[in-house]
Amino acid sequence: MIPFLDMKARNAPLRQEFLQAIAEVIDSGDFSGGAPVAAFEHDFAAYCGTAHAVAVGNGTEALWLALLGMGIGPGDEVITVPMTFIATAEAILMAGAKPVFVDIDERTYTMDPAALEDALTPRTKAIIPVHLFGQTAEMEPILGFARKHGLRVIEDAAQAHGAEYRNQRAGTLGDAGCFSFYPGKNLGAFGEGGAIVTADAGLADRLRILRNHGQSRKNHHPVMGWNSRMDSIQAAILRIKLRHLDAENEARRHHARAYDAAFAGVPGVVIPHCAPGRVHVHHLYAIRVKERDRLQEALAANGIQCGVHYPVPVHLQPACAGMGFRPGDFPVSERCGAEFLSLPMFPELTPPQIGCVVQAVEEALAACAAA
Repeated sequence: MIPFLDMKARNAPLRQEFLQAIAEVIDSGDFSGGAPVAAFEHDFAAYCGTAHAVAVGNGTEALWLALLGMGIGPGDEVITVPMTFIATAEAILMAGAKPVFVDIDERTYTMDPAALEDALTPRTKAIIPVHLFGQTAEMEPILGFARKHGLRVIEDAAQAHGAEYRNQRAGTLGDAGCFSFYPGKNLGAFGEGGAIVTADAGLADRLRILRNHGQSRKNHHPVMGWNSRMDSIQAAILRIKLRHLDAENEARRHHARAYDAAFAGVPGVVIPHCAPGRVHVHHLYAIRVKERDRLQEALAANGIQCGVHYPVPVHLQPACAGMGFRPGDFPVSERCGAEFLSLPMFPELTPPQIGCVVQAVEEALAACAAA
């Protein structure tokens, strides 16, 4: 069997380091926040190339608290894309604001900057571009549009740890960048975790208050906040993994190049497009095929696990039925959602495994064409 993601292979080489780090946290008695979390925040901010990192409970809370920290709430609108995990829209709604969707670019699968003008209203306060599958959105025109209209920009970088746009790391291009450390991410914890990075010291201070029940100091609560503290064991694990992130991302790029070369010229397969000026970290390697469901079934029958991201774009989810969207409103997102198939992608993937995946895809597509 070829797994979609091999968590055992990812963690086995560092097992002793992880056990030592966990033992140190146990011995310290410092289980929530404290020195381990502060150390990770320092390291992650330095890695991203910005002044501040605020560790929080998960990636969804990172987006939500970033919105709250910028004063975005009821009556406000936030522009984002429907081709994303629902957490992007959840965070906007939890802040009391309204998500306004724009479609994605057909090649990069990220926000189409040309669509922003039509989405703008007097109530628009922010834009959340999503760096999907490990590639940053086309940030220069998005940031230019935001500056022109006085909007905040919050990057959803949950899938883009270490990705770059014109030599600048994901998360540091807008006013804030939000990361998830869910175990399957390029930088994954042993449970839940998230962080917000920013160069804005005032925003960072507000976020630290919001994540800790609105406390400015013990038992003093100037605002209502939330319990979104990262636990120390997750921080200790993430500090270790962070040291290996660049090497693992390079391994992902190597695997992606192998897939690209193997699928070049294969009829019916659209491979990911890496846009100029960007460094892709290939959190996912999503091809597009017309016979997606049949292909996935054929691969599963051959012991090859795949993923589907995201078959129902956010605007068509039952949870969003009250927003009044209909099929056809965002045709590129809908078309991609029907065609995406994410192939096995993790740093420890081997050339023979890639060869098996490619062969199985070719054979299954040939069988579909002959049927």
